[in-house]
Amino acid sequence: MTVKRICCMGAGYVGGPTMAVIADRCPDVQVTVVDLNEQRIAAWNDADLSRLPVYEPGLDSVVGRARGRNLHFSTAVEHSIAAADMVFISVNTPTKTKGVGAGQASDLRWVEACARTVAQSATGHTIVVEKSTLPVRTAAAIKTILEAAQADDQQRSFSVLSNPEFLAEGTAICDLEAPDRVLIGGEDAASIEALAGVYSHWVPEQQILRTNLWS
Repeated sequence: MTVKRICCMGAGYVGGPTMAVIADRCPDVQVTVVDLNEQRIAAWNDADLSRLPVYEPGLDSVVGRARGRNLHFSTAVEHSIAAADMVFISVNTPTKTKGVGAGQASDLRWVEACARTVAQSATGHTIVVEKSTLPVRTAAAIKTILEAAQADDQQRSFSVLSNPEFLAEGTAICDLEAPDRVLIGGEDAASIEALAGVYSHWVPEQQILRTNLWS
């Protein structure tokens, strides 16, 4: 499977720079970053690149090269998901402040809300990529929601991949353009190869590590 259209849910510190680099290095892939925060999307679309909502050295030139060509920032969440072959979920997983696990466990409600939106809006077969610092539990939560949606509607199918991020503030663009490794975990070999195919536009094959969802 060749990925032609990517949608990323979450225009924050991880989603914005990651998608900008993917769009820059994969000119044949249309990349749309969606967010419900209209001000944040407006800032990503600002003609003045010094006003981008995330400051990272080098990000302005990457966005400048790709934006409008194959990198788009939008609030049309459902429409962008419906058109995508692959959806990245790249939203906050803060530590819970109340309830069971407060102060220690991760709050997955934003991730779960995204998964429900994907379940409602996706068409055909969609590869859903969990992109966070909390791979295993997050991917499992997404998988549960999508499996329920698939059982309700046989016209749609999903496979879930985990692609954890290792970005450090101040060097995120360097980390993305020359990663020491890219980790892809999943259960469906074709979906793993589809995501590996995106990264292989610029990452050497031996640095793309494939594993199962739990490793």
